[in-house]
Amino acid sequence: MTIYKALTIAGSDSGGGAGIQADLKTFQELDVYGMSAITAVTAQNTLGVQGVYPLEVDAIVEQIKSVAADLRPHAIKTGMLFSSQLIRAICTELKNARLLKIIVDPVMVAKGGASLLQEEAIVALKNELLPIAYVVTPNIPEAEVLTGMKIETLDDRKEAATLIHRLGAKHVVMKGGHDTGDVVIDLLFDGSDFTELYHPRKHTKHTHGTGCTFAAAITAEIAKGKSVLEAVKTAKAFIQAAIEDELAIGSGHGPTNHSAYRKRSVIA
Repeated sequence: MTIYKALTIAGSDSGGGAGIQADLKTFQELDVYGMSAITAVTAQNTLGVQGVYPLEVDAIVEQIKSVAADLRPHAIKTGMLFSSQLIRAICTELKNARLLKIIVDPVMVAKGGASLLQEEAIVALKNELLPIAYVVTPNIPEAEVLTGMKIETLDDRKEAATLIHRLGAKHVVMKGGHDTGDVVIDLLFDGSDFTELYHPRKHTKHTHGTGCTFAAAITAEIAKGKSVLEAVKTAKAFIQAAIEDELAIGSGHGPTNHSAYRKRSVIA
């Protein structure tokens, strides 16, 4: 029996809702063995982030080398990468290890709209990481940063997806969660065709880690050899269940329910 494996390169969320904790939970729920290279340790809960403690770049690279040399992941997910130096070092290591199925969650903008990356890191992400990305999963604010354009309509999203694809990413999945309305439209672009995927919006404050979880679910399915469209459809079902069957824990923006998708499958 093949054991499918995925590596997440991201920060640690002490509250368990996002970052490597969300990624590893998602991998496990989708029957993929999860591994991690931690980029930073954070002190955070549902009320916010109280502290961020980045690891040295060499320590992060050594984690990737160690995993790649022995456990050989079938797919890799990246989360928030805090500097241009780190982005370049990670890209070099992934290319040296010939790890090709890279899913990039370009975490750049906080929910409140604040930038999480300095300009030089955004440039490195566009020039170094996106050209080797198999899938990139920006939300609308992140796509605006990547393209420099204002995105208001579905046609705007299609134009932005085309521009991001030109940066080198093979597939662009533009998430629609930051849009308004009772229906969320996610957009997949493969360089030739657009696929629109719809699902009903659940109005809730408990959405911490949705971007991490969605990208991690895509990564897990890609690791299992699924097509990008198949992976995105499963990821949408996974995150929809995780949001709808909410845990409602914490005093602020609570985490999603990572076990909901499997529980629904068992009941079905």
